[in-house]
Amino acid sequence: MPSQQTADVVPRAIAEQPSGSSQPMSHTEYLALKRFPALDGLRAIAALMVVVFHNQGPDWLQGWIGVQIFFVISGYLITTLMLREEDRNGRISFKKFYARRIFRILPVYFFLLAVTLISQLIHGNLTSKAPGNELPLFLFFFNEFGHGGEYGQAWSLGIEQKFYLFWPILAFSAIYIQPRIVQRKAKFASRLGVNVVLMTVMLAALPFTMSNDPKGWPGHYFSILIGCLVAVLMHNPRTWALFRPLTRPWVACTAAAVFVAIHGTVHLWAAFIEKHHLAGDIPGFVAVPPPYVFLVAFLLLPALLANAFPQRLLSTRLLVFLGERSYSIYLVQLLAHSAVLGIYSLFGAKLNATPVPWVAVSLMSILMAHLCFIWVEKPMINVGKRFIARKL
Repeated sequence: MPSQQTADVVPRAIAEQPSGSSQPMSHTEYLALKRFPALDGLRAIAALMVVVFHNQGPDWLQGWIGVQIFFVISGYLITTLMLREEDRNGRISFKKFYARRIFRILPVYFFLLAVTLISQLIHGNLTSKAPGNELPLFLFFFNEFGHGGEYGQAWSLGIEQKFYLFWPILAFSAIYIQPRIVQRKAKFASRLGVNVVLMTVMLAALPFTMSNDPKGWPGHYFSILIGCLVAVLMHNPRTWALFRPLTRPWVACTAAAVFVAIHGTVHLWAAFIEKHHLAGDIPGFVAVPPPYVFLVAFLLLPALLANAFPQRLLSTRLLVFLGERSYSIYLVQLLAHSAVLGIYSLFGAKLNATPVPWVAVSLMSILMAHLCFIWVEKPMINVGKRFIARKL
């Protein structure tokens, strides 16, 4: 994940909601939002879903697609931030964009990679198991092509880093080459076209990548691009009309309930797809994300903008707290698993073949993520802000 996420991989651009109303949100009100606190809560849930899934938690949670939620949110927030920056300043500062990504993502990623390598060295498997024996892949963010190992969950960072590298260039820089009068008319159509073309390419490439594995990587770019597409559509006043009905409070509550019901049965229809070979040579778990991410992007995200129960629930202090730490929760989960095993052995308990309790690993992940947040993430984000203010 971000995971990876997904996963917290963007600066929190995020939003006071308008006062309660039974009316749907106008486009002006949407553009006036400065925080999206419900997305913090959604990131928290997605990160913990992944942790629970990796520790044999309840099947209905389906944490493996929690990463897809991270991808959709990443695409949506990154694109929304850039669109609004362009509206304010007339263009995007690519230097500041990449500087923010560097100071936000890399410090905690490399810190936890270093801790994992030290752990491998202590246990004597540094040169026989990933990430130690595949270090170049992890250093240059091609880890989705590796073999996982003790930092295997970081594969999603390889996906997201390449997205951050190329998406701003493809969606924003080419437009500035055009004459100014063409820019105003072409921006929306150009970005919409880029989205559609890239999504089509990723879906077409998916069957060809599955035979050699690397986790069906085009499908994950497809998830991010869906988030980008929704951001582009929401930013345009005409296409905002597609989403506006979902911001009416009672509709938002219904949409969120429908999404939860569908999510709770994903494991059943994923198994049905695999059992009946409805996806051909593509495993069911890869075939599920495309329709699922459409639901996340086109149903859930707009519903969470409304000042209604789903938005208020996901904006509670606890979930926002966890959402701010969701990036570290996701990255630290295997170290947390090892820490819980160590505590069990310290007190003489033996798990044998019994799975490590997912509740214990989740709590340990939260604790370790909080320490990473206050000692690594937040200080380095502040360093990045000072660097941008002084140098860029």
